[in-house]
Amino acid sequence: MNATVSPQQLVAAAHSARKQAYAPYSNYAVGAAVLTENGEIIPGCNVENASYGGTICAERVALTSAIAQGKRHLTAIAVVTVDGGSPCGFCRQVMVELGVDMDVYISDAAGNFRSTTVRALLPDAFGA
Repeated sequence: MNATVSPQQLVAAAHSARKQAYAPYSNYAVGAAVLTENGEIIPGCNVENASYGGTICAERVALTSAIAQGKRHLTAIAVVTVDGGSPCGFCRQVMVELGVDMDVYISDAAGNFRSTTVRALLPDAFGA
């Protein structure tokens, strides 16, 4: 974790991002926020599509936004759902690819969060 940004601040950014979610099919809004090594926070939210394969999770929106901005060293990610749901397998694999050493904060809508790591979420991940 970056010393200038607390886990609570990262969770708060993900909570704010959740408000932007486009989830008309599941009504399950998700927000995420990625922290770069120099303290930048990059938000993301889930964006659903009537063609379900076109849906993208909040975690992947935040991660790919960071990459699109040239950020390659990611230190943490926070994910906020109404009930503190954990990232899906697809998102876990993308997290491994883009930041296997990241801390992960999983929060419910009330702000209660737990801490884990990408390695703990996907211990038998595969690579290139």
